[in-house]
Amino acid sequence: MTDGWPEGWTRKEGDRVARSRHESAPADHPHAYEPDPYADPYAGDQLAGGRIGFGDEPPAGYRRRRRRRWPYVLGALVLVPLLLLVGAYFYLDSRLKRESVLTDYAGRVADTPGTNWLVVGSDSREGMSKADQRRLRTGFAAGRRTDSMMLLHYGSGGTSLISLPRDSYVPIPGHGSNKLNAAFGFGGPKLLVQTVERATGVHIDHYAEIGFGGFVGVVDAVGGVDICVKERLDDPKAGLKLSPGCQTLNGGQALGYVRTRKFARADLERVEHQRQFFGALMKKATGPGTLLNPFRGWPLATNATKNFLVDDGDHLYDLVRMMWAMKGVSGGNGVTTTVPIGGVGHTTAAGDYITWDRAKAATLFDALKSDRKIPESVITK
Repeated sequence: MTDGWPEGWTRKEGDRVARSRHESAPADHPHAYEPDPYADPYAGDQLAGGRIGFGDEPPAGYRRRRRRRWPYVLGALVLVPLLLLVGAYFYLDSRLKRESVLTDYAGRVADTPGTNWLVVGSDSREGMSKADQRRLRTGFAAGRRTDSMMLLHYGSGGTSLISLPRDSYVPIPGHGSNKLNAAFGFGGPKLLVQTVERATGVHIDHYAEIGFGGFVGVVDAVGGVDICVKERLDDPKAGLKLSPGCQTLNGGQALGYVRTRKFARADLERVEHQRQFFGALMKKATGPGTLLNPFRGWPLATNATKNFLVDDGDHLYDLVRMMWAMKGVSGGNGVTTTVPIGGVGHTTAAGDYITWDRAKAATLFDALKSDRKIPESVITK
């Protein structure tokens, strides 16, 4: 016998016999089954570990279902980087300096097809120490004045980057006629935009401005910019000394390169260098060597957003779109030119200035206003 049951019987067989005897007992038998109305109806489930209908052991072949965790892991791997990217975007966007620049005024040029940026390089020394100003030969002047102005256009008619020489003699609302950069001095970027819109007939959609210190920081953040210098450049006033040939310019050298006017054609040749350099800078900034390298991409993003001033309606994605458009121009997918020049002049108030060729300038700006390709006859190199 085993556990009180005949030999050969298992415990389970004995239990089944006992249950059958118990269930077949008469109602008045002392061992008849009388359910307890106060008993816990789920007591058996608790004793069986929550497995209903399996008794002491699960049937053969039964496997406990395990919760699959890989969907949660995969979701976390996707969600966490996405949240970081979104957070980084709003953080960088909040760092942009903003100013109310593109305001409506009586007689303002109506919106024109395509997208137009006024890109300005100022001589602001904001954020630069006295030592930096001495090292970079920027001088110690307070405030800010325009050092370069470019009109960037992109649309169905292609992309174009047009230099507006600062010595251009144009009408300035409320101030008569004077050099273009005087508009900035009289009324800041707001008056400069109005002056450019009236002189060109082109509606400005976006504004971007960067000062000396910000320019140097951006160039250094991308590891310098490759430029091919055609002739020896030696300008102590700009702190520049370069030999002919292709080379990588650091921030200080780059600042001197876009500032120097030590050429036979002075400002006209300088604006060519400015277009050349800005295109090369945007190409480097948007290249895989920068975007895929966090040790360059993040410093570039933080430097750029800290130092660019934009209209209060502009955002980071607008600035990125502007950079890509400039990259396209530098890659040959667009037009780079200067407003056609007509002549020179001099007044006591303005000093020496240059004038635009009215007919050719009108042809150029009419193409921009209607978002058409600029005719070759008005493109100057």
